[in-house]
Amino acid sequence: QVQLVESGGGLVQAGGSLRLSCATSRSIFSINVMGWYRQAPGKQRELVATITSGGNTNYRDSVKGRFTISRDNAKNTVYLQMNSLKPEDTAVYYCNAKTFGSLGEIIVNSWGQGTQVTVSS
Repeated sequence: QVQLVESGGGLVQAGGSLRLSCATSRSIFSINVMGWYRQAPGKQRELVATITSGGNTNYRDSVKGRFTISRDNAKNTVYLQMNSLKPEDTAVYYCNAKTFGSLGEIIVNSWGQGTQVTVSS
């Protein structure tokens, strides 16, 4: 498994920005997909953004153009830059790491402890 430690959450007004960080316990080169998920009260956890070991990114439609996922290989850290935040972005944000076997089976599926993001209107 991989240990993940998130940081960077907080309270911000609508239209503001935050940057979340996720530090991993091992080289992110060995992790196939790093992702950010979020869970609002009373709702299911949902995918926000992913980045592969090759640098390919994917975003949910509601954050496209506002959020950017990136990685710093030297620091083994993944970031989520969140701009133009909206009250509906309020949630606990979780970092996730997945590795896959040769047959596509999940070998590692690790989660961080989560960091709270609150956007006030």
